[in-house]
Amino acid sequence: MSVFLYSVLPPLGLYTLISRYLLKNPHYLHWKKKTAFYCTQISHRGGSGEKIENTMEAFTNAVEQGSQMLEMDCHLTKDGHVVVSHDENLERQTGVDKDISSFNLEDLPLYKEKLEVTFDAGHGTDRKIALLEDVFRKFPKTPVSIEIKEDNPQLMREVSTLVKRYDREGITLWASEDAKIMNKCRSINGSMPYSFSKQRGILLLLLYYTGLLPFVPVGESVLQFYLPRIINRTTMRKNLFKHLSDRGIQVHLFVCNKNEDIKAAFDLGATGVMTDYPTLLSTYQAY
Repeated sequence: MSVFLYSVLPPLGLYTLISRYLLKNPHYLHWKKKTAFYCTQISHRGGSGEKIENTMEAFTNAVEQGSQMLEMDCHLTKDGHVVVSHDENLERQTGVDKDISSFNLEDLPLYKEKLEVTFDAGHGTDRKIALLEDVFRKFPKTPVSIEIKEDNPQLMREVSTLVKRYDREGITLWASEDAKIMNKCRSINGSMPYSFSKQRGILLLLLYYTGLLPFVPVGESVLQFYLPRIINRTTMRKNLFKHLSDRGIQVHLFVCNKNEDIKAAFDLGATGVMTDYPTLLSTYQAY
């Protein structure tokens, strides 16, 4: 037992001290990541608590209310157009139980006047499913986070083509919960910044809790994660967010639809907050 204590505890203690020091001072091992955007106010689905989600009216309202990034999901129509929609199947949004991929662009149904969501849905006059290209045209300087849910290389290529055409590789973020899909997105366009997949997020936590994170390079530019108070506050730590921020990795917490949630996110060290209510977030930011 004494041999174990003398041989194991000293190096373990030294490792712990070095790990903690580098957690607070990551610049000794890593250059601070520099991205072309830094966003504190992000609109989820374009601010779907104020306008009909993912419409041009919603995106316009969000930007007018001070949103610095638009978050959206994209899908591909039958005739190869990239459209913005949270769901691939349109039943919830339009009442038509068919996938977007089964429609040509001109045949896509309109959104319902009020969508089924878990919060108070927004209202508006625009019920048309938006083209990603229209978003890029109208908001050429606004950062956009595009989540890819389908393992569809054609969709990924079309998104990449539009990103290049509108010269926005630095301000358009690849996002996907699926590591396999994320890897394919990156292989198609590795010049775009990207966020953590679910699998990489779990690995991030393991590295943090084992003390290895300060020693490991991280390629992601953004961590998009549920506000910890909604799931389990013990799984995330303020020190982790601070470490990521010090390495130039932005931390966006979602979905924060109340003042107390916004406050909790920033108190935890989030660099940005994602909300369905861009006006609420803009008002909060003013204080």
